[in-house]
Amino acid sequence: MTGRLYGVGLGPGDPELITVKAARLIGEADVIAYHAARHGRSIARSIAEPYLRAGQIEEPLLYPVTTETTGHPGGYQGALDDFYAECTARLAAHLDAGRTVVVLCEGDPLFYGSYMHLHKRLAHRYPATVVPGVTSVSAATAVLGRPLVERDEILTVLPGTLPAGELADRLRRSDAAAVLKLGRTFAKVRDAFAAAGRLDDAWYVERATMAGERVAPLRDVDPDGVPYFSLALLAGPGGGTVPPEPPRTAGVAPEVVVVGLGPAGRPWLTPEAQDALATATDLVGYRPYLDRVPPNPRQRRHPTGNRVEAERARHAFELAREGRRVAVVSSGDPGVFAMASAVLEAAEDYPDVPVRVVPGITAAQAVAARAGAPLGHDFCVLSLSDLLKPWEVIAARLTAAARADLVIAIYNPASRHRTWQLPAARDLLLQHRAPDTPVVIGRDVGGPEESLTVTTLADLDPATVDMRCLLIIGSSTTRVTKQGTVYTPRRYP
Repeated sequence: MTGRLYGVGLGPGDPELITVKAARLIGEADVIAYHAARHGRSIARSIAEPYLRAGQIEEPLLYPVTTETTGHPGGYQGALDDFYAECTARLAAHLDAGRTVVVLCEGDPLFYGSYMHLHKRLAHRYPATVVPGVTSVSAATAVLGRPLVERDEILTVLPGTLPAGELADRLRRSDAAAVLKLGRTFAKVRDAFAAAGRLDDAWYVERATMAGERVAPLRDVDPDGVPYFSLALLAGPGGGTVPPEPPRTAGVAPEVVVVGLGPAGRPWLTPEAQDALATATDLVGYRPYLDRVPPNPRQRRHPTGNRVEAERARHAFELAREGRRVAVVSSGDPGVFAMASAVLEAAEDYPDVPVRVVPGITAAQAVAARAGAPLGHDFCVLSLSDLLKPWEVIAARLTAAARADLVIAIYNPASRHRTWQLPAARDLLLQHRAPDTPVVIGRDVGGPEESLTVTTLADLDPATVDMRCLLIIGSSTTRVTKQGTVYTPRRYP
């Protein structure tokens, strides 16, 4: 088994800008290789040092030359070719022995990175993976704090080693530019910006994200002492244009949006509902429901009690008339025994305020999905609460649904003060349904206390049901499998 070669980008210098993957691979490697000048100090190793571990084999790769002046018979390129041939042999010996080799590289390995010379010599012989890193251009742009390019603008990346005339020509024709490899080339690069008529718009960034970081207008920089780890930036035409500050209410169209939160947390929230909550300036709702929305300091929250739906709706409209975008939150779906009706009723007195209803996953859907597919055929939805309608109406509707052989989803089955309605409903249903009719009891579905019980109509125990439950009463065709899954076939006998 041969080892694997990794070219790992370390980013621009700040060890915290190393990617999670790069940090993991550095810590797991058998061999750590890095380039260094002849004095032996390696910037790459210093960046990666927090992630090294004891016992790793280190392979420092000392450059034979740092300038293009050399006595090598093959000149500068010949010296580098011999250097990389020797480095390739050293790393190949580790790979042949089955060791994992990580080659550290500042910035990105394949963006003017030294690793690329090893990659070209080894990647066709051994498994090789390149881990990208944050480039010096990205770091310098972030430090400068100005957009480099936007929309259709074109970015040109140039090495400062190009001839002055070519640099100036490319700078004239570029929307935006980054010139790397300054150091000894700085004076030539600055002259090229001046010749292109772009010097006044150019910036100099030195050692971005490292100690000694420096930002200055390019025209003001003294050529003496400019390090290799610096670059010149020319932002695109849009980069320096600051749009006028909009009025405080710009982009906010006053409206009331009734938002369904679904039965539980964020996984049950639709993208449309997330957007409505995120773009609101004010949130209105029953306090436990508001508590399910993460706080945002730029938004105002208006919690209310449970039995003031009409007042809550009118308050939302008054806020909207002040120029606010108001989200009225509702558990489940706002149009199913929830806030949408109250809001639309109040809307008749506020014809100037637009209203939008954003649906949510209902409790019936959530419980049905957990159980299987009990709502697979015709079904109806009823509430056992007799706070807003008389029990006689509830009983008549239960009877009609039972006679029609509909699956019945029952909301608000019981509370601390309403305990007799569910036994009465069970007894009424037993007059028209078989005792072994499947019944699903879903409690706090999607929440931390979720439970699901499958029983029969005859064995339904009202004492086990509270306000956080939803019941699904099966029809004559509803089935329970051996695995406990409940479904209603789509075909009817």
